[in-house]
Amino acid sequence: MGNKLSGKDLIKLGFPKNNSINIALGQINRYRKREKKESILNEAKEVLLHPENFKMHGTWGKVAEGLVNPVQVKFNQLRNTRAPFSIFGENEIDEQAKFQLYDSLKLPVAVKGALMPDAHSGYGLPIGGVLATENAVIPYGVGVDIGCRMSLSIFDLPASFLKGKDHQLQAILKDNTKFGMTETHKTKADHDVFYRNEFDTIPLLKRLKDKAYKQLGSSGGGNHFVEFGIVKLDNPLPEWKLEPKEYLAVLSHSGSRGLGANIAKHYTYLATKQCPLPKNVQHLAWLDLNTHDGQEYWLAMNLAGDYAKACHDDIHRRIAKALGKRVVVTIENHHNFAWKEQVDGKECIVHRKGATPAQKGVLGIIPGSMTAPGFIVMGKGNEESLNSASHGAGRLFSRAKCKTSFTQSQIKKVLADNEVTLIGGSIDEAPMAYKDINKVMALQTELVDVLGTFTPKIVRMDR
Repeated sequence: MGNKLSGKDLIKLGFPKNNSINIALGQINRYRKREKKESILNEAKEVLLHPENFKMHGTWGKVAEGLVNPVQVKFNQLRNTRAPFSIFGENEIDEQAKFQLYDSLKLPVAVKGALMPDAHSGYGLPIGGVLATENAVIPYGVGVDIGCRMSLSIFDLPASFLKGKDHQLQAILKDNTKFGMTETHKTKADHDVFYRNEFDTIPLLKRLKDKAYKQLGSSGGGNHFVEFGIVKLDNPLPEWKLEPKEYLAVLSHSGSRGLGANIAKHYTYLATKQCPLPKNVQHLAWLDLNTHDGQEYWLAMNLAGDYAKACHDDIHRRIAKALGKRVVVTIENHHNFAWKEQVDGKECIVHRKGATPAQKGVLGIIPGSMTAPGFIVMGKGNEESLNSASHGAGRLFSRAKCKTSFTQSQIKKVLADNEVTLIGGSIDEAPMAYKDINKVMALQTELVDVLGTFTPKIVRMDR
């Protein structure tokens, strides 16, 4: 008997000659190849005798599921009719984004959908798409950047604090923020999120923990940013204990970094294997929440969302410390995530891919561009939009189109006209790439109330 576990060893133990053997070998070779064969075989005996005890086990969960209640893989045809939906700002949305929503509404698991006024086409669900499903989660309905979110810190400092402090504030951003694939903080911070059980029990997350630790407090590339700006409060809430005037604030936009991207990739692959769909909609493959993989993705997605929040908290902590000032109000929200929510009286999985949660009384922040204001909002709880609002202004030009449409000197002029200082930033994030945020906000007055605005002044992005 060699030291490498084989299918024959498992058949000898009494495993049925079916896919559960391939699954077991795949999991063991991937995650436990350094362990002694003997101890793995002893564990395998236990799995065979009591598979129900191993349903959520990292390595054996899928095997146990294969023994008790195997996942039925069957080709899924789309329905002929669409689930009900609403579109906000229909005339501002490209046709492809609408067709992507229409396709998603024909999924057998679709219950209801909506499209926000900043919508544009993406992979799977369009950006700005909201989809409620029955007991199913679509990894590409959440997106690659799980838990991508906004966080706004308001300081009890007047907007005039910015005057003459340009260089000092630029230095604070340069020293306390990290962007892109390679930059990380020299002094690492610890966080409660790293002590979460999922990092020990889900093999994929175990492997990603070091990367997550290194990247804490950093931001991605693309449209992610950290910026100083001016918050103008028109209707401050009484609990904020702030006058209706202008304050210094910091706004950040980023997600779950390499952790979220790897989770998305892994579970999208599993979803496409378990849920074959017609080619044009294969990005909408889902995981049934009653399966091992569905449950595991749900846990991993929630962990990635909490990690994204931890990253923002770390960024804001570092900046507040460098400023030597205390944050008095924080407003934050996810906009790439899935939640369990009531839809028309039944519990559904509500995917918001580039959409802001806007339940009644829920606070959020909807950014414009680096030269346009962002809006502090409170949800109105509109059921037609599945309690959602836009997550920004939305793109008018694709990244590729920006490169052929705009020049650096055009961008410099727009920045100068708006008195904005930019550190980093690429041509595909040109302010002109985005829709008019005021128009977008005007199209969703029935979704949110505006409490105030945030105007960027010193912006830091990836190079």
